Amino acid sequence: MASFANFGNELYTGSRSYGFVARRKIWFTIAAVLVVASILVPVLRGGFNLGIEFKGGSEFTVSNVKDNSTLKGEQAVTSIVASTIPRVTKVAGNTIQVQTDKLSDDETLKVKSALEQTYGVTDKDVASTFIGPTWGADVTRQAIIGLIAFVLLAAILMAFYFRTWKMSVAAILGLLFVIITTAGLYAASDFEVTPSAIIGFLTILGYSLYDTVVVFDKIRENTSDIKTSSRRSFADEVNLAVNQTLVRSINTMMVAILPVASVLFIGSYLLGAGTLRDLSLSLFIGIIISTLSTIFIAAPLYAAFRAGEPELRKQEKRVESRRAAALEEQAATA
Repeated sequence: MASFANFGNELYTGSRSYGFVARRKIWFTIAAVLVVASILVPVLRGGFNLGIEFKGGSEFTVSNVKDNSTLKGEQAVTSIVASTIPRVTKVAGNTIQVQTDKLSDDETLKVKSALEQTYGVTDKDVASTFIGPTWGADVTRQAIIGLIAFVLLAAILMAFYFRTWKMSVAAILGLLFVIITTAGLYAASDFEVTPSAIIGFLTILGYSLYDTVVVFDKIRENTSDIKTSSRRSFADEVNLAVNQTLVRSINTMMVAILPVASVLFIGSYLLGAGTLRDLSLSLFIGIIISTLSTIFIAAPLYAAFRAGEPELRKQEKRVESRRAAALEEQAATA
């Protein structure tokens, strides 16, 4: 713990530094490749693996089961409808949920009967419903509207708060990177997209901007007198701010991700709660990508946006002149 505290202190004072801004072309190239891949993957795979709420289908809820084995439920369904791939999850300790493609009335009755026999329950313990794709379409539309409204309001508020549109644009581009790469990872790994996943997906947008605002606030503090300062160049001040907030970003990520990981690996995979898995999985992925986006994309992008400003170029030359004079003086006294 002491060594980590020393590590943070060295980053804050500048005695230890990582060149996040200096290597921005590398990060931007990697980000561009990831964005292109994230767009191509769902296209090549024929879209996302949508849940029953988005594509429609039949759903069975089996209550009061003594054996909550999901494998038995899958076998019961495929014994009736061999062409379907059922999704069987544990909703609670003694409740099983089975989702399939849309079944005919005859197939629904046969699957229901098969589930009764497999789990040893009565007719009253098995409920069957049909879910149409209309509800999922409504959720998708509302999520898109909410996303657009969130991005526009966030961009406007940050532009006013930081008093520069360049910071706002850099933050929003970093946010778009999080959105696209998270969606691409879902498509590549064939994770199922459910309403719970959408909720988690929208939640990480707030976390992403929070982390970016913290770093940008430090950048604004460090560069408040940049036009008259010859201490460091603008890019160096931005890089220092990223290093100074690096430990905080890591700590914030760990504090956020530990309970999410607990829900993901214990609550869902061990206890079998499917809804928890969908929600926590999107949060788990999004939190990690959001932290990386702030450090490697948003902050270096802001430095790149302002690199060509005439006043900052003059200031950078003053810094270089001061450093050259200091080296000459040091050589003369050596």
